[in-house]
Amino acid sequence: MPYKDREISKMYYTMGEVSAMFDVNQSLIRFYEKEFDVLQPKKNKKGNRYFTPEDIENFKIIFHLIRDKGYTLNGAKDHLKTNMADTRENQRVIDSLENIKKFLLEVRDQL
Repeated sequence: MPYKDREISKMYYTMGEVSAMFDVNQSLIRFYEKEFDVLQPKKNKKGNRYFTPEDIENFKIIFHLIRDKGYTLNGAKDHLKTNMADTRENQRVIDSLENIKKFLLEVRDQL
């Protein structure tokens, strides 16, 4: 029975890891944290922020709305308030399509 690799996911991500994931400055993440109520990273006694996978999902949605779709900050806030469930579902579909694309490109490169 072959060994199947599984994705290892962390319970918490540091601010540096999140900024590297999205290729943005840490100040932008702190700014979005202040502007959007859905981003609530945990803080330790020292003040370091630790993001859960749910926080990463929310940041991904905010980042997509502002950077890719061109929403303003107020427009993104309003969209999240009225359409949060639909927006999360759309983001899951986008993520799965990106994974399929990545897989297909790997298969094409192996041929």
